[in-house]
Amino acid sequence: MTYEIVSPSGRNGVSQKSQIFGGGNDSLPLKAIKDFLGKNKAKTAFLEHEVKMLLKEMGLSVPNGIFIGRDMACHVPVMLDLTYPLAAKISSSKISSKSDVGGIRLSIKNRDDLQKAVDELFEIKDAEGVLIEEMSPPGIEVIVGGIFDQQFGPTVMFGLGGIFVELFNDIAFALAPLKEKDTLWLIQQVKGYKLIEGYRGRPAVDKDALIKTILAVSEIMSSGDVEEIDLNPVALYEKGAIVLDAKMKIKPE
Repeated sequence: MTYEIVSPSGRNGVSQKSQIFGGGNDSLPLKAIKDFLGKNKAKTAFLEHEVKMLLKEMGLSVPNGIFIGRDMACHVPVMLDLTYPLAAKISSSKISSKSDVGGIRLSIKNRDDLQKAVDELFEIKDAEGVLIEEMSPPGIEVIVGGIFDQQFGPTVMFGLGGIFVELFNDIAFALAPLKEKDTLWLIQQVKGYKLIEGYRGRPAVDKDALIKTILAVSEIMSSGDVEEIDLNPVALYEKGAIVLDAKMKIKPE
């Protein structure tokens, strides 16, 4: 469930609202998409935590985290219900790459270091907020995305992360909406598919969780309102998957 910690009096060090999210639930995907877009009609681009809240409502897993906006005076809540180590990332609708602007801090081990990281990230130009999340264990990283193509319409993309996409452009595309068999075909098109099945002693990852993630992106693109969505990376494990980063833009009217 998405909920808010609200402390108007400043109790727990919070003077404004801070949105908390994490885990996953069984909400109907189509209803979640329509509700989300209906509540955000004025927006054309979403911050990472906003996209992750939509994904969570669709039943996907995201890291436990808290978003700190400028209206919170950049303060980290004293009672932070997150487990160290943590990651802190800049949030901005104007910044396309967090890494390019030095907008990521990883393996933060205590509150003093966390506050320092938050202060540094808010000094970056165009920073609208900072997203603090629990660090996720390493897994097989993949990219799941979607784009509205002017010729073909809503399209879904899948690829292996890291060196596979950077050096070999190891990605595949399919037209939305997808069914489960279409999603399985899409996964099998990439050269790094053996990593999904298990390779050189590495265990196979949870293919059902991957299929669920791709189908969620297919549902979002099939809504007809989304221009682009990018889940990069998604970490895959023997059991489950976690969306580590997310972007989304709405089609211009």
